[in-house]
Amino acid sequence: MRTSTLSLLLFGILTTFAASEEPSPRNYRNQLRRIEEPKPLLADYPEYFEPIREEAHFEAPAIVEDDGADLHVRAWRFSYNARGIIEMPNHLRAAETAVIMVHPWAIDDEWGWKSPQPNGVADFCTPTKNALAAGHTKKVIDPFLKKLRGKAAFVMYSLPGPADPVRTKVYRSFNKVPTPIERAAGEKELRKTLADFDYTGEPLPETLTLSRNKPVIDYFRQFPGLDSSARYNHDGFWNLPIPVSTSVSVDPQDIVIYDAEGYPPLRDFLKNNGVRHVLLTGYATDMCYCRTTAGYENLSKDFNVFLVADASLATFPSNTSPRFAVNASISFAALNQLITQVSWVKLEP
Repeated sequence: MRTSTLSLLLFGILTTFAASEEPSPRNYRNQLRRIEEPKPLLADYPEYFEPIREEAHFEAPAIVEDDGADLHVRAWRFSYNARGIIEMPNHLRAAETAVIMVHPWAIDDEWGWKSPQPNGVADFCTPTKNALAAGHTKKVIDPFLKKLRGKAAFVMYSLPGPADPVRTKVYRSFNKVPTPIERAAGEKELRKTLADFDYTGEPLPETLTLSRNKPVIDYFRQFPGLDSSARYNHDGFWNLPIPVSTSVSVDPQDIVIYDAEGYPPLRDFLKNNGVRHVLLTGYATDMCYCRTTAGYENLSKDFNVFLVADASLATFPSNTSPRFAVNASISFAALNQLITQVSWVKLEP
């Protein structure tokens, strides 16, 4: 009984101490000052992103105000109730910030994971669209990651599938840092696995059976606009270990997040390492970027998330450019997320 009482007493003291360490809340003055003649937002890469244009912009006080901040992230959101865009500065500690790239799939690049022929689909769904996304990665995202690597707590990538025996030799994960020898062996094994796969699927159907009463329903049921099943992609395609795109300069200390492991391991890893902020980049803005393991729908429940909007692309069916698709996706996300851009993320010298 005495031991139990002492344990409870110690627990109470530790709990009180922990609570006292938590910074006290501050009163945020939600004052909006009209910005005269606002400039378009996200206008640095017009070939990838149609700039955001809204008549009313307001300036608000900083939301994140870290002591000893060395990473400054201007951001904005949209509010129907405020009748416009609200911009605000933010001041973060880089050491408490993770930079995450969602789904940098190595499709149609030097790794050898290929779009199945003649009609298979993966990532942005056609080799031409995949090439455009690879160019965006190389031009926009990779320099951004290089700028923050070594300053931010982590540079991370999320990929589909589990933490399989092959990729965990190639990339650092939550529980393992492979040796140079393991990396070399893993890369060799991964390239062979991808090279040995048969990337041949079925051709498009030559005939369809259409009923008299519901021919449109029958048509799309038999010939949908997106079918990534084994029919067109070959059985086993989605079980292959997907590498990080070669458009990214991966550092041995960068970490891969595996979607199949779920969100809790990612959340716990970041929290246990003192991460409070996330700068989110990657693909695709309308799908994986929001809804997968490292998507903002998960992360924004536990961290201060900033969507680096011009470091993302949405899928763009029926178009040769993602400009308007990514604009629409980010504009909608801005209702409940903070949006920034590459040029607005600044490190102190």
